[in-house]
Amino acid sequence: MKPIAISCGEPAGIGPEIAVAAWQALKGEIPLLWLGDPQHLPAGTAVHAATDPADIHPFKMTVLARDFGSPANPGQPDPTHASGVISAIADAVALVQSGAARALCTAPIHKAALIDGADFAYPGHTEYLAALAGTDQVVMMLACDALRVVPTTIHIPLAAVPDTLTASLLTDTMLITHAALRRDFGIAKPRIAVSGLNPHAGENGKIGREEIEMIIPVLDALRAQGMDITGPLSADTMFHAGARKNYDVAVCMYHDQALIPIKTLDFSGGVNVTLGLPFIRTSPDHGTAFDIAGKGMADATSMIAAIRMAAQMADARD
Repeated sequence: MKPIAISCGEPAGIGPEIAVAAWQALKGEIPLLWLGDPQHLPAGTAVHAATDPADIHPFKMTVLARDFGSPANPGQPDPTHASGVISAIADAVALVQSGAARALCTAPIHKAALIDGADFAYPGHTEYLAALAGTDQVVMMLACDALRVVPTTIHIPLAAVPDTLTASLLTDTMLITHAALRRDFGIAKPRIAVSGLNPHAGENGKIGREEIEMIIPVLDALRAQGMDITGPLSADTMFHAGARKNYDVAVCMYHDQALIPIKTLDFSGGVNVTLGLPFIRTSPDHGTAFDIAGKGMADATSMIAAIRMAAQMADARD
């Protein structure tokens, strides 16, 4: 079986140690291939330096080694590592695109270090991956065993949401999500629940008119294409156990509307999935955690879940 490629992420964060913990947990289950500088891995890690991505060692962590030029100091990002971090991502994407790896799981990056060290020109990890893939529109999904959520608008001020939330954006988000549930999650007829923007989904225009003027027409048009859609729903009643039985994904209008419920249900085990790419990409749903890096405190649960989900999605595509 071909491996899941893991890009190293920020060397001074918890990425290297959770990658090793994930390899230890999954080495008999899923073949893994880590791209980065081996000197950044925790001391004592059994490393197999490979030149061929098919050369996966059964008892050592297989590494496609890159020389970043200097060691990593946990908690202290070094901008001189920026080019290495970026190239590890690009090389991992190339492996997946060529078919040498089944999917990509990315460890967290530190954007400030990438900007300072390599003039990184992208708002974040996802946008860089989209550029490498030549994809214009991607969607962020957060997933755990209990819930899948998609925020239509993501990292923008709450005040900017109403103007950013257009019929075109919502339509594209819904179509990409629907296609991904079929292709990557093996759900033949996805059931999508959609929140309103306003409290009580606008209450028939009494608490805002976005539902009447934009959201409902978009949903009606998509229903006419055969999509199974419920909503717009009041977001405060969408996420209890009974409600979650009725849909496969919840599409929400803004960041916190989607992420608060999933992080409440499973803070450690959530997985960030990028939908709309031509290849599979997952990531743990947390950052670099500089405050605990190198202290043996990092929880690899989300990284393990991200790798397992990447493998399951690859199985669905096969």
